[in-house]
Amino acid sequence: MPTFLPASRSARSGRRTQPDDPRDARSPWSTRDFRVLFSASVLSTLGTNVTYVAVPLVAVLALDAGPGQVGLLASLSTVAFLLIGLPAGAWVDRLRHRTVLIVADLLRAALFAWIPVAWWCDVLTFGSLCAVVLLSGAATVLFDVASQSVLPRLVGPAALIPANSAVVSLMAAGNVAGRGAGGALVQFLGAPLAVVCAAAGHLGSGLRLLRMGRGDARTSVREAPAGTAAPGPRPNLRAQIAEGLRHVLRHAELRALALTGAVGNLGTVMVNTMLPVVFTRELGLSAGALGLFWGVGGVGLFVGARCARPLADRFGHGRGLVLADLCMAPAGLLVPLMDRGVWLWAAGAGWFAFAVRTGTANVLGVSLRQRLTPNDLLGRMNATFRFLLTGSMAVAAALAGVVGAHHSPRAALWAGGCVLCLSFLPTLLSPLRRRRELPADEKACGSAPRMAGCTG
Repeated sequence: MPTFLPASRSARSGRRTQPDDPRDARSPWSTRDFRVLFSASVLSTLGTNVTYVAVPLVAVLALDAGPGQVGLLASLSTVAFLLIGLPAGAWVDRLRHRTVLIVADLLRAALFAWIPVAWWCDVLTFGSLCAVVLLSGAATVLFDVASQSVLPRLVGPAALIPANSAVVSLMAAGNVAGRGAGGALVQFLGAPLAVVCAAAGHLGSGLRLLRMGRGDARTSVREAPAGTAAPGPRPNLRAQIAEGLRHVLRHAELRALALTGAVGNLGTVMVNTMLPVVFTRELGLSAGALGLFWGVGGVGLFVGARCARPLADRFGHGRGLVLADLCMAPAGLLVPLMDRGVWLWAAGAGWFAFAVRTGTANVLGVSLRQRLTPNDLLGRMNATFRFLLTGSMAVAAALAGVVGAHHSPRAALWAGGCVLCLSFLPTLLSPLRRRRELPADEKACGSAPRMAGCTG
């Protein structure tokens, strides 16, 4: 239940009221703009997960794409993080987050709506599908960086872990509902028409975000962009990008979080890229079965997100993260064993266990890096992480396509499984294994100027 702090005479007199500053509340749900952001993210996440299933199946089933082409398509969906990932952080720090979020969602809605129209008109080609995926990936870069950067400005330190837990739980639910729905929609409507639902989700999210920023002015994203807080001339784009890179790569804990995430994403995408080929061609299973398998991972992500807070309370924030990595990551080696019958269940169990690890690491790792970063560096820090984490996904998709085309899709699965198994090493060998608490505000903000809402 939302928690409100008694902060006004109207509250003491019995009338319902918001706290003086929602960033002082311990529950993120007491902040109106967080509720708007979360409800919009529900629709956007649904659209994203439907396209995760439907778009590669458009290539496989409607355009008869081979393993190499499927790998290329998956790589293009994330290559934008390599192309514009770093400058995106500086752009987001200069722009209003609300505007970035809305424009990115509406652009994705228009792009995905074009796929069924082109298919219906018999003009859809693999090249045009690649163009849609590349452009929507660029919009996703801006949306993801802006959404992670605005969150600490809305909820504050006390509610940061619950807020991130809610967001990761939403991602998990989206994996279950969105990918399961994507598989079912492809089964009953066909892959091109299933993409219509994805476009509708992004459109609904963009319209919902129009309501953001009309609440309390002190927590509204209509406030000046974070990078404009300090007086003086604005640094050039290259200097801002370099500052974000130095902040992440020179900090031992942030560097370990980035490396672990990049390695985990490398293995995950190598596996996911070949799953449509293995399921539909090698094992002869339906698109619905593929959506169900991905949905199992969504359940694991949800379980991990809900376990993050108790794990941190019991073992400490850094120690809990390292423990989850060490215990769950090796289970990824079960995934390449998939076959019909009992081995499919074993692969599903391995996929579930690794997803639990991912859910826990997402909540604790994102909360930690947000608290270790000054407010006016949040966009560039998040962009640097996105560049490294999602850039590794682009490399992984291309690598999976090459291995799948020149050896076999099963060989690509084994390569991905081995990478998953070893993804815990960077955090295990870092100072994170000794950290018990999130950093205090003073340490998190470092020498940065003290600003209202500084969350570390």
